[in-house]
Amino acid sequence: MFTKSLIRGLVLVCVLFSAQAQAGLKIQQWQTSRGAEVYFVENHDLPIIDISTNFYAGSARDDAAKPGVAGITRHVMTLGAAGLSDEKISKQFADVGAQLGGGVDDDKSSLKLRTLSSALERDKALDLYIKILQKPDFPEDVLAREKARVISGLKEAATQPETIADKAFSKALFGSHPYGFNAEPEQVDQIKRDDVQKFYRTYYGAQGAVIALIGDMSREQAAEIAEKISLDLPNADKPAPLAKVVYPTAASEQRIAHPATQAHILLGYPGMKRGDADFYPLYVGNYVLGGGGFVSRLTEEVREKRGLVYSVYSYFSPMAELGQFQIGLQTKREQADAALGLVRETLDKFIKDGVTDAELKAAKQNLVGGFPMRIDSNGKILEYLALIGFYRLPITYLDDFNENLNKVTKAQIKDAFNRRINPEKMVTIVVGSDS
Repeated sequence: MFTKSLIRGLVLVCVLFSAQAQAGLKIQQWQTSRGAEVYFVENHDLPIIDISTNFYAGSARDDAAKPGVAGITRHVMTLGAAGLSDEKISKQFADVGAQLGGGVDDDKSSLKLRTLSSALERDKALDLYIKILQKPDFPEDVLAREKARVISGLKEAATQPETIADKAFSKALFGSHPYGFNAEPEQVDQIKRDDVQKFYRTYYGAQGAVIALIGDMSREQAAEIAEKISLDLPNADKPAPLAKVVYPTAASEQRIAHPATQAHILLGYPGMKRGDADFYPLYVGNYVLGGGGFVSRLTEEVREKRGLVYSVYSYFSPMAELGQFQIGLQTKREQADAALGLVRETLDKFIKDGVTDAELKAAKQNLVGGFPMRIDSNGKILEYLALIGFYRLPITYLDDFNENLNKVTKAQIKDAFNRRINPEKMVTIVVGSDS
């Protein structure tokens, strides 16, 4: 594992990268011989390298009849590769102090590696990482074990009001679009080894892969590593774009009985894509509406003045296609209707009137002031490199972020919310109310 001196060095990384953030990050970009996109930041402050390999292999690529394949494929890849068992993989990473990570969301899957940059540890960690990417075994016994674990987790989660609300919300908002898929225990039980192998061969190809690297290596070393990662990935075409998200044609409301003492309420509408022209006005405006915690309109009106909720928030989740705009709240069962009515009233007024000068100024100050903390470590920058590459954002995205925030006007916020959010056609889910 990492030494104590290295851990102390990691604590200092916040200061190092805060200074670097002010000066701008030099992001280098190229393609491997197999067509994988590479995004790289060189930094020698610490003897560490971080790598993230990303694929168009998110849960939205699942077959509607078998949701869950994407997540299981990504997970089981790490539990047996090139004849090595999951125990041997775990031990070998531990022996060189390396860490394996990553995950899967609607759009993409990722496998991350953090390792020391010294040749011995780096090469051993990279060799194992590449075996996982290129030669997963998908052992039958491991697949059966992990399916049982997933099924157990799904059954337990299915009793929780938060999970019930989330699943109902995504289904109501996205309908038959893959963003609305939710895996059920009986569907997971039907997943076979052939399903995960086919998914891997289809979606884990070099074409469309995005490799992000940051840390203690030269451009030449980064290029060599990226080439090795992509060289023997499956020979698959870049996946086609996802289907467009369709806007609701009318408002819908679903009330679901549950014995919880609190009512869990979600309401929303399709929001925006990554790289959306309205990103900055919607982002700043949402900070005022419900993204700014205790300084937001929703918290002030619904919690502080009326005491109707325990918590209330709003957020946009930009995706490859229109992700969700969601408002969420929890309240006493008997107060559900009053709280929901006030939330709707507050949203209507916000869309109609827009933000005040004071709100806009405070939002910009908080968002701009907090930006250095978003890129104050290797790991956070790695996430942004993958984000920029995967969604084809401008290479200057991070350098331009604060400038674009500061350009946002009240008129732009009002215009964007009026065009993009229709309160009369929102979907609403209420779990556990008295009515």
